[in-house]
Amino acid sequence: MPLEISVKDAIKRSIQTEKSAMNFYASCANRMRNEAARKTFELLAREEREHAHSFFDIYDGDDIPSFDEFIEADKGKSEWLSELESMALPNLDERKAMEVAMAKEQQLAAHLRSMAASTTDPKVKAIFEQNAKSTDHHYQLIESEYARIMGMVHETDIDTFVRE
Repeated sequence: MPLEISVKDAIKRSIQTEKSAMNFYASCANRMRNEAARKTFELLAREEREHAHSFFDIYDGDDIPSFDEFIEADKGKSEWLSELESMALPNLDERKAMEVAMAKEQQLAAHLRSMAASTTDPKVKAIFEQNAKSTDHHYQLIESEYARIMGMVHETDIDTFVRE
């Protein structure tokens, strides 16, 4: 059965999703001892804020007074932060934070693609597909930094290792 969701609701969901991810990444950044990991999470938080703002800019509802007020409201309430808080925060290290982030990004991308596939409205489909694409980008960013921190072969070094 096709998903019946309006463009307005799809955009509002996207704003909320981006806000949840932004809060998660900002919280992770504040807990990182490794400077590179902290900077990665700060970058992700900024990008999520930018994504939320781009959706806000095209939102035609009147139930969100201003972007800044929306972003600041209920900062501590989100599924992503709840999962982070369910872990022993003092034990949250770079590895665990990035593993959780990669899992959340994969889950979100799958959910967004499912939403896109289940709607018949091309505009709604495009919103969810655009959001899934940026989610994939974030997964790749985190995966790359995770590999670097864990001392794994970086994707840019693969040709070197394959030839040897």
